[in-house]
Amino acid sequence: MTDLFDLTGQVALVVGGAGGIGHAQALGLADAGADVIVSSRKLEHLETVAKEIQARGRKSLAVTVEVTQEKSVAAMVDSVLKKFPRIDILVNAHGLAIREPADSFPIDEWQQVMDINARGTFLTCQAVGRVMIKQRSGNIINLSSVRGRYGLPADYAAYCASKGAVDTLTRTLACEWAKYNVLVNAVAPTIVETDLTRPALANPQFAQQMKARIPLGRWAMPEDIVGATIFFASRASDFITGQILYIDGGVTTW
Repeated sequence: MTDLFDLTGQVALVVGGAGGIGHAQALGLADAGADVIVSSRKLEHLETVAKEIQARGRKSLAVTVEVTQEKSVAAMVDSVLKKFPRIDILVNAHGLAIREPADSFPIDEWQQVMDINARGTFLTCQAVGRVMIKQRSGNIINLSSVRGRYGLPADYAAYCASKGAVDTLTRTLACEWAKYNVLVNAVAPTIVETDLTRPALANPQFAQQMKARIPLGRWAMPEDIVGATIFFASRASDFITGQILYIDGGVTTW
């Protein structure tokens, strides 16, 4: 049974690999046997993660990228293919959340969230998808959210809309690329404690509001996302594509 989840010999690219969720996902993939490339905007943070992966006995590479820029994404993929023969797994773990009331949300900030979360996910899927189509195999795991399906009265008009776009993109790419044996799925957590969310969670009223909606009585930690990531990256999910897996402590049950 453990062979189903063994990623030995696989090459994984984690975009957003220096962030809280992406960092945990990158280390989890390495622990499962994969060589892991990590990518984001700041090289110094990536290099720390790459050293952690190498300390686990896996190969690694740190590559900078601006996910909203097509040329930058293409350069990232080129850098990976110069060092590794293929890309078996893509994890899109990058993201941005800006909270503003919907009736006064600055449109440039709304667009910034959409660009990073939706456009950025599409550009990385497109560039790596071309590689996987040639290989006739690959697993793509996008980072969505329960907010891609459910609204929230907490000033998340941009974030919710962007994750709804990620959900629909995931299903659409799954349909289009199934004939190439490229599987596309998404993990959708409830709120996860990371550097991105700690400022919001520092507000006692907001923290209580979020926790009260979670039957398990706590929000998620980055490590809670790792198991589902490995599942979607491994042979255990070979007949699953186009799915959004909620990692939410029961939020979506009511």
